[in-house]
Amino acid sequence: MTTKHLTIPAVLILAHGTRCAAATYAEDVAFLKKHTDIIELADGQARVAIAPAYQGRVMTSSATGSAGGGIGWINPDVIAAGIKPEAEREGLARHIHVFGGEERLWFGPEGGPFSLFFAGGAEQKFDNWKTPAAVDTEAFRVVGKPQAKMARFSASIKLPNRKGTVFSIEVDRSVSLAAPDTLAELCGGKLPEAIEAVAYTTRNTVKNTGDAAWTKASGAPSIWILGMYKPTPRTTIVVPFRSGEESDLGPKATTDYFGKIPDSRLVLTDACLFFKGDGIERGKLGISPKRSKGLGGSWQADSGVLTLVKVHPSENSASKAWPYVDSQWREDVNPFGGDVMNSYNDGPPEPGTKALGPFYELETSSPALLLKPGESYCHTQTTIHLTGNRAALDAIAKGTLGVGLEGIEKALP
Repeated sequence: MTTKHLTIPAVLILAHGTRCAAATYAEDVAFLKKHTDIIELADGQARVAIAPAYQGRVMTSSATGSAGGGIGWINPDVIAAGIKPEAEREGLARHIHVFGGEERLWFGPEGGPFSLFFAGGAEQKFDNWKTPAAVDTEAFRVVGKPQAKMARFSASIKLPNRKGTVFSIEVDRSVSLAAPDTLAELCGGKLPEAIEAVAYTTRNTVKNTGDAAWTKASGAPSIWILGMYKPTPRTTIVVPFRSGEESDLGPKATTDYFGKIPDSRLVLTDACLFFKGDGIERGKLGISPKRSKGLGGSWQADSGVLTLVKVHPSENSASKAWPYVDSQWREDVNPFGGDVMNSYNDGPPEPGTKALGPFYELETSSPALLLKPGESYCHTQTTIHLTGNRAALDAIAKGTLGVGLEGIEKALP
């Protein structure tokens, strides 16, 4: 691949006037290293920065070397402030340390009767929402010596749910730069010379180290991978799905996680949805297992970055029959009628409150982990960022997402 860099503006101005710094990868990493340890993976111009203290999350990446634009959204104010004792936390810190990071490990369900984020008896609203320490403030251990293209992490954690079940879990997480054949397969063929790419795969393995099986009666956690990206005024999230009658496959998408998404921000066709990723107005949607193709993405028309996120099939044959958890903030949902792929656009959680970011997210989930003591499950995801020649990017978008760049750009009002 060539080493020509796409010029990304130093500052992007969002539609509501907020300045969203588009720092280079090198600038992002230099800042991060002042406050936490960072492991970097590199292969040619591809760069990936990982923070062990933040649960081994990928903080940012670049397809065009250190001087290229950092793709992941990071929150400098929260990172610089550090983790405060529980009694001293104010504002958003009472709910979550929003460090940012473009690929991180969480667990579901977020809401519902088996919620991991709401205590028993608490109304499921933002004031009572709290991120478990295991995926907020607790560091992961580095396993062995990181290699140039791979790093591995582990942790022993406990997750209590709303019903009082405490899940004892051993986590093993690896981050590795994707091999050329994997990248070619996911992009529909060998990448043209005019394209720059960074692609990495995470393998997230969870083992039940407790004495009891995880069941529908006790609640069962799911592995949840979320990516936070820098929003721009012309970012459009694209998620293809299986066409078919709702009587056979169910709704095309769940679009009311946090209230109805306005028609000006979301369009559904027979085989695809388009959703604004501008970081201005809060909204979340999801695709069910029957509808999902295991793939989602985004196109930033103003920065020229095409992103693809792919879920790999599980090696656990029993899991094919397992349901997916529903994370909606309601007590009356079917706790095992949830989605495999989600997207979130940030905005104020409630009137008069501040947004968490701004950022937008692409998310994937495993099924509910109905694991017996000693059993494990691995959720594998690949994230790809592409930039370069528009015609080449257009062909890749058509081959993966089913729609070209012009169609994406014109999909929303």
